[in-house]
Amino acid sequence: MKSLVASLILSAAVAATMSTTSVQAGQVMDEIKSNDKLVCLVNPQSPGFSAPDSNGVFQGFNTDFCRMAAAAILGDAGKADIRGVGFSDSMKTLVAKGGHMASRSITVTGTRDADPGMAFVVTTFYDGQGFMVPKSLGVQSARELEGATVCAEDGSTTLLTLADWFSDRGMNYRVENIADKTARLEAFFSGKCDVYASDVTALSSDRQLAGTPEEYVILPEVISNEPLTLVTQPDQDLESSVFWAFQVMLNADEYGITSANVDDIVGDLDSQPQAVQRLFAEDGATVDMAAKLGLPADWAYQVIRQVGSYSEVFDRNLGPDTAFKLVRAETVNAATSDGGLMYAYPIR
Repeated sequence: MKSLVASLILSAAVAATMSTTSVQAGQVMDEIKSNDKLVCLVNPQSPGFSAPDSNGVFQGFNTDFCRMAAAAILGDAGKADIRGVGFSDSMKTLVAKGGHMASRSITVTGTRDADPGMAFVVTTFYDGQGFMVPKSLGVQSARELEGATVCAEDGSTTLLTLADWFSDRGMNYRVENIADKTARLEAFFSGKCDVYASDVTALSSDRQLAGTPEEYVILPEVISNEPLTLVTQPDQDLESSVFWAFQVMLNADEYGITSANVDDIVGDLDSQPQAVQRLFAEDGATVDMAAKLGLPADWAYQVIRQVGSYSEVFDRNLGPDTAFKLVRAETVNAATSDGGLMYAYPIR
């Protein structure tokens, strides 16, 4: 069995099959291919998830899924045009067709998913809403926040969750509803708000933006479920391509495949499990999928070679050697075999 990497030039028969039998791509996929770039919206200032490096290039957990999509669709992760956009504006921009997808910690909810202008595709991170307070406040639990002033993001599910949580407990609070993140953090760090509310991992990220991060603590309560999901413009081919590219990353984890060893694996496919052969073989399932979705024949290989497995993305941005110090196996984002919520859909 030949690997796609070993066969640098696909046979004319395979190319002809792809050109004549593939399903016609939707308008959004046509636009991505025509412009040779995929416009992906991210949070403009979220260390670990999406923030510009010293060269102005966005890096982080969420940005890697922008590059994943570009690698799968265009064969080049570098063709992801990553743009920082505020939370409310990101969904408005998608509906207005100003971006092809968003990877910026958007929670999928029933009403959002019902919006015909957006398609919620796949959850990349399971989170929950929490609270951050100054250590000087002396608060140990969210149940001590009676009468507190809370800084929260305009247009987010945070506001609704706050209202539910405080109301259910008969507690009073006041909210500072601030859309701009810089202004919101400034209000909190300057003492205008007693509490900062957001997803727990976002709180960990935002704490890094304080002049003295050690002066702030995250309270133990997690008060909601926040499935953070990739969102695209509605287009069946685009949605399927993004969904299955993510499944390739999860499948790679199951078989210990990384960006560092994928070339060795595809160079010796005959000795690999059948599931791995289906991922990378010249006659594997991903080639059949490519023909139907209009993707490069080696799209699965390019996702792993250029971006990596899910664990690689998690560890390099949020793992033990980062400021977050998260061990994936100890979070709900672990594989189901480790007690988490992530498991790979079969590619066959």
